Amino acid sequence: MPAPRIRTYIRGLDEQLQGGVPKAHVVLLAGKPGTMKSSVAFSMVYHNAKSDGLGCVYVTLEQSRDSLLENMAGLGMDIKGLESKLSVLDLGLIRKKLKQLANKSWLEVFKMYVDNLDKTMDISLLVIDSLPVLEVMAKFEDPRDDLFRFFEWLRELEITTVLIAEMEQDSDKFCTNGEDFLSDGILHLDLRREDRQVNLFVSVVKMRKTAHRRGYYPLIFDEGGFEVVTH
Repeated sequence: MPAPRIRTYIRGLDEQLQGGVPKAHVVLLAGKPGTMKSSVAFSMVYHNAKSDGLGCVYVTLEQSRDSLLENMAGLGMDIKGLESKLSVLDLGLIRKKLKQLANKSWLEVFKMYVDNLDKTMDISLLVIDSLPVLEVMAKFEDPRDDLFRFFEWLRELEITTVLIAEMEQDSDKFCTNGEDFLSDGILHLDLRREDRQVNLFVSVVKMRKTAHRRGYYPLIFDEGGFEVVTH
């Protein structure tokens, strides 16, 4: 019996993933700057909240909540009316809570936020944008050990989680502290120059509990959202 799935809402990709990402998986969404990582991840929470009524949370640690929502509304993803199903947190909100709980570490406050939201809205999908910034804010002393514990906490929540990983321009490594080994899946976004144009591609590098192809496929965005071209 196939594992229950959370859809990516990338047309053509869910079909390759036997319906989507297995529930409770922790997945890296990796790519270099400009590969629309935030847009792809936000599209996932937006459509799962809007179309499937699932509780979704997007944590933006790189830009403000207002800036993110303005950008996403410009792409046709306005969350007006979805607030009960889609919650967007930013660094400012977490810092405000941190001042109220001075005896708690940044990571403890972050976990409390997620735990409380899970109790009130039953989170099915969580996006953290981005994992490198979270590692800095959490002040991991032993990154590999601390990340292992963080991934285990995510799995204990039984929430499907997408962690955005920012790749360096001159490197093909998805991450620096072994996050690729800890994760259940890796989706890689890549920019390629073809015929004087720069095109976006996506690949399922890894996805446990899933039979999938490993090729790179053109990824396009239009009014209907994201779609892969498989032919």
